[in-house]
Amino acid sequence: MKTLIKFVMCLMMFSPVLANDIYVTQSGNTLTLDVLQDGQNNTIGNSTTASTVTGATSNFNIDQVGDSNVLTFDINGASYTGTFSTTGNSNNIVFNCDSGGSNSSCATVTASIIWVGSSNDIDIDVGETADATGANITISGASGSDSNVVAATIDGTSVIFTLNVNGDTNNFLVDIDGDGDSAGHTYIHNHTGSIADVDITQSGIYDNMITLTSHRIRRRVQRRSMNRTSPVRFSGY
Repeated sequence: MKTLIKFVMCLMMFSPVLANDIYVTQSGNTLTLDVLQDGQNNTIGNSTTASTVTGATSNFNIDQVGDSNVLTFDINGASYTGTFSTTGNSNNIVFNCDSGGSNSSCATVTASIIWVGSSNDIDIDVGETADATGANITISGASGSDSNVVAATIDGTSVIFTLNVNGDTNNFLVDIDGDGDSAGHTYIHNHTGSIADVDITQSGIYDNMITLTSHRIRRRVQRRSMNRTSPVRFSGY
């Protein structure tokens, strides 16, 4: 069964400032979900009650515009593809994609998270209970993305994680685990801005690769590797 859900929640500038709350609980295969929220203090799930999706195949496109918004999703299924986008300040995104029920793990994950703004908190967790067999995740912060915290924990046999950020005083905590396939894990980090704290942990039995590029930055990079070899390519000025 294929399910298509569309939500559009908007607050006009001259309207009273009210919050929109969306909670999604969906079970079944082949879900397509499109959500647009415009305004302040909106939620799609929250820290105590996450929106949950259980099913073999999920495709999301979620867009939040405004300040102090919350987006929390738990996904249990074999395959996930989608984009989370937030524009504004002091927003919170929590994305969990893991095993659940009879639907196996999030074996194939293709996720893009895009934000514009400052003081945002982004927390990604993929494959905590059972390794994702293929994870391709991209997180992007546009110019002026200052004072943000990005935390990503990814467990899988094949991980490609790309982080592109343009802003100052950001913190990045990245943990990529799992044995890895013959190609190992790949982490690509591109950062333009000043004062960044980067903490990277990679583990696996095959060769892993870290590519770190920074421009105009005072950086503190801490990297831990727990495999045979884990080459690092670093460039910056």
